[in-house]
Amino acid sequence: MCAFPSDSSILFKRFNSEYYRWYPGMCQGTSARLNLPGPAVSDTQKAGARVRAPLGYRPARAGRLAPARACTDPERSLMADGPVAASVMRDGAQAFLASLTEEQLPAATAPLDAADHRGWTYLPGSRPGLSLLELDDVQRTSAMSLLASGLSTPGLQTARSIMALEVVLGDLERSAGIEGWPLRCPQQFWIRVLGVPSRSAPWAWRLNGHHLATHMTVVGDEVACTPAFFGANPAIVPCGPHRGRRTLGMEEDLARDLVNRLDDDQRAVAVTSTVAPWDLATRHDPVADAGLVPRRLSHDDMDTTQRRLLVILVRHYFGRVPPEVAASARHAVVELCLSDVTFGWAGRLRPGGADYYAIKGPTFLLEYHNVQNEANHVHTVWRGLRHDWGSNLLAAHHAGRL
Repeated sequence: MCAFPSDSSILFKRFNSEYYRWYPGMCQGTSARLNLPGPAVSDTQKAGARVRAPLGYRPARAGRLAPARACTDPERSLMADGPVAASVMRDGAQAFLASLTEEQLPAATAPLDAADHRGWTYLPGSRPGLSLLELDDVQRTSAMSLLASGLSTPGLQTARSIMALEVVLGDLERSAGIEGWPLRCPQQFWIRVLGVPSRSAPWAWRLNGHHLATHMTVVGDEVACTPAFFGANPAIVPCGPHRGRRTLGMEEDLARDLVNRLDDDQRAVAVTSTVAPWDLATRHDPVADAGLVPRRLSHDDMDTTQRRLLVILVRHYFGRVPPEVAASARHAVVELCLSDVTFGWAGRLRPGGADYYAIKGPTFLLEYHNVQNEANHVHTVWRGLRHDWGSNLLAAHHAGRL
Protein backbone atom coordinates (compact mmCIF):
# COMPACT_ATOMS: atom_id res chain seq x y z
CA MET A 1 0.00 0.00 0.00
CA CYS A 2 1.63 3.22 -1.05
CA ALA A 3 0.52 6.70 -0.15
CA PHE A 4 1.85 10.05 -1.17
CA PRO A 5 2.65 12.37 1.75
CA SER A 6 0.59 15.49 2.25
CA ASP A 7 3.44 17.82 1.32
CA SER A 8 3.35 16.42 -2.22
CA SER A 9 0.23 18.39 -3.07
CA ILE A 10 0.50 19.99 -6.48
CA LEU A 11 0.66 23.75 -6.78
CA PHE A 12 0.69 25.58 -10.10
CA LYS A 13 2.99 28.45 -10.88
CA ARG A 14 3.27 30.49 -14.06
CA PHE A 15 6.91 30.67 -15.17
CA ASN A 16 8.43 31.61 -18.52
CA SER A 17 5.17 31.13 -20.45
CA GLU A 18 4.73 27.55 -19.20
CA TYR A 19 2.87 25.97 -16.31
CA TYR A 20 5.19 24.17 -13.97
CA ARG A 21 4.11 21.97 -11.09
CA TRP A 22 5.92 22.33 -7.82
CA TYR A 23 6.46 19.79 -5.06
CA PRO A 24 7.33 21.65 -1.83
CA GLY A 25 9.84 20.13 0.54
CA MET A 26 11.82 18.02 -1.93
CA CYS A 27 15.42 18.54 -3.12
CA GLN A 28 16.89 18.80 0.36
CA GLY A 29 14.55 21.53 1.51
CA THR A 30 14.17 23.44 -1.74
CA SER A 31 11.20 23.65 -4.08
CA ALA A 32 11.58 21.45 -7.14
CA ARG A 33 9.90 22.10 -10.45
CA LEU A 34 7.92 19.14 -11.70
CA ASN A 35 6.49 18.92 -15.20
CA LEU A 36 4.44 15.91 -16.20
CA PRO A 37 3.05 16.66 -19.67
CA GLY A 38 0.10 14.90 -21.16
CA PRO A 39 -2.85 13.01 -19.72
CA ALA A 40 -2.63 9.75 -17.85
CA VAL A 41 -3.06 6.65 -19.99
CA SER A 42 -6.07 4.40 -19.91
CA ASP A 43 -6.22 1.16 -17.94
CA THR A 44 -5.67 -0.85 -21.12
CA GLN A 45 -2.62 1.16 -22.11
CA LYS A 46 -1.01 1.05 -18.66
CA ALA A 47 -0.90 -2.74 -18.82
CA GLY A 48 1.12 -2.60 -22.03
CA ALA A 49 -1.76 -3.61 -24.27
CA ARG A 50 -1.39 -3.34 -28.03
CA VAL A 51 -2.12 0.18 -29.18
CA ARG A 52 -2.21 1.88 -32.55
CA ALA A 53 1.13 3.40 -33.41
CA PRO A 54 0.96 7.20 -33.72
CA LEU A 55 3.31 7.37 -36.69
CA GLY A 56 1.13 6.42 -39.61
CA TYR A 57 1.19 2.65 -39.10
CA ARG A 58 -1.70 0.74 -40.60
CA PRO A 59 -1.91 -3.05 -40.69
CA ALA A 60 -1.11 -4.46 -44.10
CA ARG A 61 -1.78 -7.85 -45.57
CA ALA A 62 0.88 -10.34 -44.68
CA GLY A 63 3.23 -11.35 -47.43
CA ARG A 64 6.88 -11.39 -48.29
CA LEU A 65 8.53 -8.41 -49.90
CA ALA A 66 11.56 -8.33 -52.11
CA PRO A 67 14.76 -7.86 -50.12
CA ALA A 68 15.50 -4.29 -49.13
CA ARG A 69 18.27 -2.45 -50.88
CA ALA A 70 21.66 -3.16 -49.36
CA CYS A 71 23.48 -0.44 -47.48
CA THR A 72 25.52 1.09 -50.28
CA ASP A 73 26.70 4.16 -48.37
CA PRO A 74 27.10 3.26 -44.69
CA GLU A 75 29.26 6.28 -43.96
CA ARG A 76 26.33 8.56 -44.88
CA SER A 77 24.58 7.35 -41.75
CA LEU A 78 27.40 8.84 -39.74
CA MET A 79 26.60 12.36 -40.86
CA ALA A 80 23.61 14.15 -39.33
CA ASP A 81 23.09 17.25 -41.44
CA GLY A 82 21.33 19.71 -39.16
CA PRO A 83 22.29 23.35 -39.88
CA VAL A 84 19.23 24.69 -38.07
CA ALA A 85 19.78 22.44 -35.07
CA ALA A 86 23.48 23.28 -34.95
CA SER A 87 22.75 27.00 -35.09
CA VAL A 88 20.10 26.79 -32.36
CA MET A 89 22.47 24.77 -30.18
CA ARG A 90 25.24 27.32 -30.63
CA ASP A 91 22.93 30.17 -29.69
CA GLY A 92 21.56 28.21 -26.74
CA ALA A 93 24.98 27.27 -25.41
CA GLN A 94 26.29 30.82 -25.75
CA ALA A 95 23.22 32.20 -23.96
CA PHE A 96 23.56 29.65 -21.17
CA LEU A 97 27.24 30.39 -20.62
CA ALA A 98 26.56 34.14 -20.70
CA SER A 99 24.02 33.71 -17.89
CA LEU A 100 26.56 32.15 -15.52
CA THR A 101 28.75 33.88 -12.99
CA GLU A 102 32.53 33.70 -13.08
CA GLU A 103 32.38 31.30 -10.14
CA GLN A 104 30.03 28.92 -11.99
CA LEU A 105 31.86 28.79 -15.34
CA PRO A 106 34.69 26.42 -14.32
CA ALA A 107 32.20 23.70 -13.32
CA ALA A 108 30.03 24.22 -16.41
CA THR A 109 32.82 24.13 -19.01
CA ALA A 110 35.69 21.89 -20.07
CA PRO A 111 37.93 21.35 -23.10
CA LEU A 112 36.48 19.12 -25.80
CA ASP A 113 39.29 16.64 -25.21
CA ALA A 114 38.67 16.43 -21.45
CA ALA A 115 39.66 13.02 -20.10
CA ASP A 116 36.21 12.38 -18.63
CA HIS A 117 34.23 13.53 -21.66
CA ARG A 118 33.22 10.01 -22.70
CA GLY A 119 32.47 8.80 -19.21
CA TRP A 120 28.74 8.58 -18.57
CA THR A 121 26.14 6.63 -16.63
CA TYR A 122 22.38 6.43 -16.20
CA LEU A 123 22.66 5.45 -12.53
CA PRO A 124 21.97 7.90 -9.66
CA GLY A 125 24.82 10.13 -8.53
CA SER A 126 26.66 13.31 -9.41
CA ARG A 127 28.13 14.08 -12.82
CA PRO A 128 30.77 16.46 -14.15
CA GLY A 129 29.21 19.85 -14.82
CA LEU A 130 26.91 22.29 -13.07
CA SER A 131 23.68 20.93 -11.61
CA LEU A 132 20.33 22.56 -12.27
CA LEU A 133 20.01 22.81 -8.50
CA GLU A 134 22.91 25.28 -8.47
CA LEU A 135 21.24 27.62 -10.97
CA ASP A 136 18.81 30.47 -10.42
CA ASP A 137 15.54 30.58 -12.34
CA VAL A 138 16.94 32.55 -15.29
CA GLN A 139 19.97 30.27 -15.62
CA ARG A 140 17.83 27.16 -15.27
CA THR A 141 15.51 28.38 -18.02
CA SER A 142 18.54 28.92 -20.24
CA ALA A 143 19.83 25.43 -19.46
CA MET A 144 16.46 23.89 -20.32
CA SER A 145 16.42 25.88 -23.57
CA LEU A 146 19.74 24.29 -24.47
CA LEU A 147 18.30 20.87 -23.69
CA ALA A 148 15.30 21.70 -25.90
CA SER A 149 17.65 22.55 -28.79
CA GLY A 150 18.90 18.96 -28.79
CA LEU A 151 15.50 17.26 -28.67
CA SER A 152 12.30 17.20 -30.67
CA THR A 153 9.07 18.38 -29.06
CA PRO A 154 8.08 14.79 -28.10
CA GLY A 155 11.65 14.10 -27.02
CA LEU A 156 11.66 17.13 -24.73
CA GLN A 157 8.31 16.14 -23.23
CA THR A 158 9.68 12.68 -22.47
CA ALA A 159 12.89 14.12 -21.00
CA ARG A 160 10.88 16.39 -18.70
CA SER A 161 8.73 13.46 -17.63
CA ILE A 162 11.85 11.45 -16.82
CA MET A 163 13.21 14.31 -14.71
CA ALA A 164 9.85 14.72 -12.97
CA LEU A 165 9.75 11.02 -12.07
CA GLU A 166 12.54 11.69 -9.58
CA VAL A 167 9.93 13.35 -7.35
CA VAL A 168 7.56 10.41 -7.74
CA LEU A 169 10.37 7.96 -7.00
CA GLY A 170 11.38 9.99 -3.96
CA ASP A 171 7.84 9.87 -2.61
CA LEU A 172 7.63 6.11 -3.20
CA GLU A 173 10.94 5.55 -1.45
CA ARG A 174 9.95 7.79 1.45
CA SER A 175 6.71 5.85 1.88
CA ALA A 176 8.72 2.61 1.87
CA GLY A 177 11.21 3.93 4.42
CA ILE A 178 14.14 3.80 2.01
CA GLU A 179 17.06 5.97 3.02
CA GLY A 180 18.34 8.48 0.54
CA TRP A 181 14.94 9.50 -0.82
CA PRO A 182 15.70 13.24 -0.31
CA LEU A 183 18.34 12.94 -3.03
CA ARG A 184 15.64 12.20 -5.60
CA CYS A 185 15.27 15.59 -7.22
CA PRO A 186 14.26 16.78 -10.72
CA GLN A 187 17.03 19.37 -10.54
CA GLN A 188 19.79 16.83 -9.87
CA PHE A 189 20.85 16.90 -13.50
CA TRP A 190 24.18 18.26 -14.65
CA ILE A 191 24.90 20.39 -17.71
CA ARG A 192 28.29 20.91 -19.29
CA VAL A 193 29.66 22.61 -22.40
CA LEU A 194 32.89 21.25 -23.86
CA GLY A 195 34.93 23.49 -26.13
CA VAL A 196 33.82 26.90 -27.36
CA PRO A 197 30.43 27.01 -29.13
CA SER A 198 31.24 28.26 -32.63
CA ARG A 199 30.87 27.26 -36.27
CA SER A 200 34.59 27.20 -36.92
CA ALA A 201 35.69 24.63 -34.33
CA PRO A 202 34.17 21.42 -32.90
CA TRP A 203 32.41 21.60 -29.55
CA ALA A 204 29.92 19.58 -27.52
CA TRP A 205 27.41 19.79 -24.74
CA ARG A 206 25.70 17.31 -22.47
CA LEU A 207 22.95 17.09 -19.87
CA ASN A 208 23.10 14.05 -17.62
CA GLY A 209 21.39 12.66 -14.56
CA HIS A 210 19.49 9.63 -13.36
CA HIS A 211 17.86 7.96 -16.38
CA LEU A 212 18.61 10.83 -18.76
CA ALA A 213 21.79 11.25 -20.82
CA THR A 214 21.90 13.66 -23.74
CA HIS A 215 25.21 14.09 -25.57
CA MET A 216 25.57 16.42 -28.54
CA THR A 217 28.69 16.99 -30.64
CA VAL A 218 28.62 19.85 -33.14
CA VAL A 219 31.08 20.36 -36.01
CA GLY A 220 30.07 23.25 -38.26
CA ASP A 221 26.51 22.43 -39.31
CA GLU A 222 26.77 18.74 -38.49
CA VAL A 223 25.39 17.21 -35.29
CA ALA A 224 26.05 13.85 -33.63
CA CYS A 225 23.51 12.92 -30.95
CA THR A 226 24.66 9.67 -29.37
CA PRO A 227 24.97 8.06 -26.87
CA ALA A 228 21.36 8.92 -26.02
CA PHE A 229 19.66 7.33 -23.00
CA PHE A 230 16.09 7.60 -21.73
CA GLY A 231 14.86 5.64 -18.71
CA ALA A 232 11.87 5.62 -16.38
CA ASN A 233 11.35 4.48 -12.79
CA PRO A 234 8.52 3.91 -12.23
CA ALA A 235 7.56 3.35 -15.85
CA ILE A 236 3.93 3.34 -14.73
CA VAL A 237 3.18 5.35 -11.58
CA PRO A 238 1.55 2.83 -9.19
CA CYS A 239 -0.29 5.19 -6.86
CA GLY A 240 -0.83 8.76 -5.79
CA PRO A 241 -2.16 11.73 -7.78
CA HIS A 242 -0.44 10.54 -10.99
CA ARG A 243 -1.43 6.88 -10.70
CA GLY A 244 -1.34 5.20 -14.11
CA ARG A 245 0.86 7.79 -15.80
CA ARG A 246 3.16 5.96 -18.17
CA THR A 247 6.55 6.94 -19.56
CA LEU A 248 8.32 5.25 -22.50
CA GLY A 249 5.27 3.14 -23.23
CA MET A 250 5.41 3.20 -27.03
CA GLU A 251 8.93 1.76 -26.97
CA GLU A 252 7.46 -1.36 -25.40
CA ASP A 253 4.14 -1.51 -27.21
CA LEU A 254 5.54 -1.32 -30.74
CA ALA A 255 8.17 -3.97 -30.07
CA ARG A 256 5.74 -6.30 -28.30
CA ASP A 257 3.31 -5.93 -31.18
CA LEU A 258 6.14 -6.86 -33.56
CA VAL A 259 7.31 -9.94 -31.67
CA ASN A 260 3.76 -11.19 -31.27
CA ARG A 261 3.20 -10.96 -35.02
CA LEU A 262 6.11 -13.30 -35.74
CA ASP A 263 5.38 -16.88 -36.73
CA ASP A 264 7.03 -19.86 -35.04
CA ASP A 265 9.96 -20.01 -37.44
CA GLN A 266 10.64 -16.29 -37.07
CA ARG A 267 10.43 -16.45 -33.28
CA ALA A 268 12.93 -19.28 -33.26
CA VAL A 269 15.41 -16.80 -34.72
CA ALA A 270 14.34 -13.59 -32.96
CA VAL A 271 13.60 -14.79 -29.41
CA THR A 272 16.80 -15.77 -27.63
CA SER A 273 15.31 -16.63 -24.22
CA THR A 274 12.14 -16.49 -22.17
CA VAL A 275 14.17 -14.76 -19.45
CA ALA A 276 15.29 -11.17 -19.99
CA PRO A 277 18.87 -10.18 -19.07
CA TRP A 278 19.43 -8.07 -15.98
CA ASP A 279 20.35 -4.91 -17.90
CA LEU A 280 21.33 -3.49 -21.25
CA ALA A 281 24.10 -5.41 -23.00
CA THR A 282 26.19 -2.28 -23.60
CA ARG A 283 25.37 -0.73 -20.21
CA HIS A 284 26.95 2.74 -20.02
CA ASP A 285 30.21 1.76 -21.68
CA PRO A 286 32.10 4.66 -23.31
CA VAL A 287 32.30 2.60 -26.51
CA ALA A 288 29.41 0.29 -27.44
CA ASP A 289 30.58 -3.22 -28.28
CA ALA A 290 28.30 -4.44 -31.06
CA GLY A 291 29.53 -7.98 -30.50
CA LEU A 292 27.61 -8.10 -27.22
CA VAL A 293 24.35 -8.08 -29.23
CA PRO A 294 24.17 -10.92 -31.77
CA ARG A 295 22.30 -10.52 -35.04
CA ARG A 296 18.84 -12.07 -34.90
CA LEU A 297 15.82 -11.85 -37.23
CA SER A 298 16.59 -9.63 -40.22
CA HIS A 299 14.30 -7.10 -41.83
CA ASP A 300 14.30 -9.10 -45.08
CA ASP A 301 12.92 -12.16 -43.27
CA MET A 302 9.82 -10.26 -42.11
CA ASP A 303 6.50 -9.76 -43.87
CA THR A 304 5.02 -6.40 -44.84
CA THR A 305 3.35 -5.62 -41.52
CA GLN A 306 6.31 -6.74 -39.46
CA ARG A 307 8.70 -4.63 -41.52
CA ARG A 308 6.51 -1.61 -41.13
CA LEU A 309 6.41 -2.02 -37.38
CA LEU A 310 10.20 -2.35 -37.27
CA VAL A 311 10.62 0.86 -39.27
CA ILE A 312 8.16 2.73 -37.08
CA LEU A 313 9.97 1.57 -33.95
CA VAL A 314 13.36 2.72 -35.28
CA ARG A 315 11.88 6.05 -36.31
CA HIS A 316 10.33 6.44 -32.87
CA TYR A 317 13.76 6.30 -31.24
CA PHE A 318 15.28 8.61 -33.83
CA GLY A 319 12.35 10.98 -33.34
CA ARG A 320 13.66 12.01 -29.92
CA VAL A 321 16.09 14.45 -31.56
CA PRO A 322 15.43 17.56 -33.72
CA PRO A 323 13.57 16.81 -36.95
CA GLU A 324 16.43 17.51 -39.38
CA VAL A 325 18.86 15.39 -37.33
CA ALA A 326 16.27 12.59 -37.10
CA ALA A 327 15.55 12.84 -40.82
CA SER A 328 19.20 12.34 -41.66
CA ALA A 329 19.39 9.27 -39.42
CA ARG A 330 16.17 7.86 -40.87
CA HIS A 331 17.31 8.35 -44.45
CA ALA A 332 20.69 6.78 -43.85
CA VAL A 333 19.39 3.74 -41.97
CA VAL A 334 15.76 3.16 -42.84
CA GLU A 335 16.02 3.91 -46.57
CA LEU A 336 19.53 2.66 -47.32
CA CYS A 337 20.44 -0.06 -44.81
CA LEU A 338 17.24 -1.88 -43.89
CA SER A 339 18.41 -5.21 -45.24
CA ASP A 340 21.13 -5.21 -42.58
CA VAL A 341 18.83 -4.35 -39.63
CA THR A 342 17.95 -7.17 -37.21
CA PHE A 343 15.54 -7.56 -34.28
CA GLY A 344 16.05 -9.74 -31.20
CA TRP A 345 13.88 -10.29 -28.12
CA ALA A 346 14.29 -11.92 -24.69
CA GLY A 347 11.64 -12.28 -22.00
CA ARG A 348 7.90 -12.78 -21.82
CA LEU A 349 5.74 -12.16 -24.87
CA ARG A 350 2.70 -11.02 -22.89
CA PRO A 351 2.39 -7.57 -21.31
CA GLY A 352 3.40 -7.16 -17.70
CA GLY A 353 6.48 -9.35 -17.69
CA ALA A 354 10.19 -8.62 -17.81
CA ASP A 355 11.46 -8.09 -21.34
CA TYR A 356 14.39 -6.92 -23.43
CA TYR A 357 14.96 -6.29 -27.11
CA ALA A 358 17.66 -4.98 -29.39
CA ILE A 359 17.56 -3.56 -32.90
CA LYS A 360 20.94 -3.63 -34.58
CA GLY A 361 22.11 -2.11 -37.84
CA PRO A 362 25.52 -1.53 -39.43
CA THR A 363 25.97 1.82 -37.71
CA PHE A 364 23.47 1.93 -34.84
CA LEU A 365 22.13 -0.07 -31.92
CA LEU A 366 18.87 0.37 -30.00
CA GLU A 367 18.32 -1.46 -26.72
CA TYR A 368 15.26 -1.66 -24.46
CA HIS A 369 15.17 -3.27 -21.03
CA ASN A 370 12.41 -3.58 -18.41
CA VAL A 371 13.17 -6.04 -15.61
CA GLN A 372 13.84 -4.28 -12.32
CA ASN A 373 11.15 -3.30 -9.78
CA GLU A 374 8.81 -6.05 -10.97
CA ALA A 375 9.20 -5.00 -14.60
CA ASN A 376 8.31 -1.36 -13.94
CA HIS A 377 11.73 0.19 -14.53
CA VAL A 378 12.66 0.93 -18.15
CA HIS A 379 16.07 1.56 -19.72
CA THR A 380 16.45 2.53 -23.39
CA VAL A 381 19.54 3.58 -25.31
CA TRP A 382 20.50 4.65 -28.83
CA ARG A 383 24.17 4.03 -29.62
CA GLY A 384 26.10 5.00 -32.73
CA LEU A 385 28.39 2.07 -33.42
CA ARG A 386 30.72 4.29 -35.44
CA HIS A 387 29.78 7.80 -34.41
CA ASP A 388 29.17 7.98 -30.65
CA TRP A 389 30.61 11.22 -29.28
CA GLY A 390 30.80 12.59 -32.84
CA SER A 391 33.93 10.56 -33.55
CA ASN A 392 33.15 10.49 -37.27
CA LEU A 393 32.56 14.24 -37.39
CA LEU A 394 35.76 14.95 -35.50
CA ALA A 395 37.72 12.66 -37.82
CA ALA A 396 36.25 14.39 -40.87
CA HIS A 397 37.05 17.78 -39.37
CA HIS A 398 40.66 16.88 -38.67
CA ALA A 399 40.99 15.46 -42.18
CA GLY A 400 39.76 18.73 -43.64
CA ARG A 401 36.43 17.34 -44.92
CA LEU A 402 34.32 19.42 -42.50
